[in-house]
Amino acid sequence: MAGLSFERILRVPRPLVAAALATALLAVPPAVGDGRAASRGPDAIADITEKVMDAVVNISTSQTVEAHGNAVPNLPPGAPFEEFFEEFFKNRRGQQGQQGQQGEQSPRERAPRRVSSLGSGFVIDPSGIVVTNNHVISDADEVTVIFNDGSRLKAEVIGRDQKIDLALLRVKSDKPLKAVTFGDSDKLRIGEWVVAIGNPYSLGGTVTAGIVSARNRDINSGPYDNYIQTDAAINRGNSGGPLFNLDGEVVGINTAIYSPSGGSIGIGFAVPSKTAVPIIDQLRQFGETRRGWLGVRIQQITDDIAENLNIKPARGALVAGVDEKGPAKPAGIEPGDVIVRFDGKDVKEMRDLPRIVADTPVGKDVEVVILRKGKEENKTVKLGRLEDGEKQAAVSPRRGGAPEDKSAVQQTLGLNLANLSDDLRKRYKIKDTVKGVVITGVDSKSAAAEKRLNAGDVIVEVSQEPVASASDVQKRVDQLKKENRKSALLLVSSADGDLRFVALSLQ
Repeated sequence: MAGLSFERILRVPRPLVAAALATALLAVPPAVGDGRAASRGPDAIADITEKVMDAVVNISTSQTVEAHGNAVPNLPPGAPFEEFFEEFFKNRRGQQGQQGQQGEQSPRERAPRRVSSLGSGFVIDPSGIVVTNNHVISDADEVTVIFNDGSRLKAEVIGRDQKIDLALLRVKSDKPLKAVTFGDSDKLRIGEWVVAIGNPYSLGGTVTAGIVSARNRDINSGPYDNYIQTDAAINRGNSGGPLFNLDGEVVGINTAIYSPSGGSIGIGFAVPSKTAVPIIDQLRQFGETRRGWLGVRIQQITDDIAENLNIKPARGALVAGVDEKGPAKPAGIEPGDVIVRFDGKDVKEMRDLPRIVADTPVGKDVEVVILRKGKEENKTVKLGRLEDGEKQAAVSPRRGGAPEDKSAVQQTLGLNLANLSDDLRKRYKIKDTVKGVVITGVDSKSAAAEKRLNAGDVIVEVSQEPVASASDVQKRVDQLKKENRKSALLLVSSADGDLRFVALSLQ
């Protein structure tokens, strides 16, 4: 799997002609009576295509870029013939290198250039509302929607959402446009047939079919990943195009591919309609998104953390930190709590919570079920709004630090510890608000090093008991070993005060 990467599907790859021919050959239907026809999908696909094709559009964008002498222009992804530009300018630089240093740039060399790219989209309202991906139209000076009959209309951007990668456009037409409707992506089954229509390789409207390979895929592209995976051929230029079920309803928006070369290898991803529709409604109504905000930092509950917290089976989202100005603070939610239910919805794992919170109306009084020291408690939170500038950053512990004198817990945990002092605060730049026991060294062969603990981190709690000195840590570890506990759950703070939980083996 080396070299594979997730890529947005807009850019035109270099083997343009070969790819176009391959796509055309693959699209040739079998001869009448060919026994392989049944393996290519149900007859309904042709009926669906005929029904929805006019609602699927090409999105053409153009952008002005500044040219800098003989440097390769900074072309946006998808610029036609970008490989020829690269080759031309490389050759030209080589020629100039042989001729010696060049003089002043000519006006032609300094002139800005217009470059363009193509993506896909679809009409959801006859009045002229069009959905596409945000990355298709980002940084564009001009957006044009091209319809199946060849007509072109200038588009204005109503709103965009970078987190889900959606954008909403409006065009003005003198007649009602053909529109499609959304279906319920939650009803999709693994193995169900789906149809993708878009503009791969700038060839114009193209239809591919396949099945739903998986649902609820997390490709680490954002906090709300919940993709449909399909083997319907999705290539560069399909970005923003619709994924249809066999009822002709849009169940997904094609967004990303997993590929070593930029072409389809049968692993494509679409934003589910269940995720997209609320965002589209908000963009249409407000021109922006209005997501719920809880004001906590969370982390995944691993098996060893679950054992320390006596949670069987492992589930929920572990609260690693609480925003002092967030809604969770006045509701009484604390670090170490495990959120297992939010607004009547089960939180089976960490990544469920951000999606559930984001979909909950701002200002709503929400019942939150938590586990605290093994006991279930109910809290009520008045949900805030997640502003664009608000960050729900993942824990990113610092690295580095040299070992010093060994502490009493060195053999057990692989840590050198020291009581916090003014000198240590200055050395590791630890904020005054951070309290606990500072780590001054980590055994490179220990589990602590594998869990990315570093010198300058501060242990705040050991198995949900506060510690103020190195001896407190040792006493707590000794007690846990007497209780035959397999691991110790540490609440660790960075120098800046960011908290996370780390489970270390006691064996």
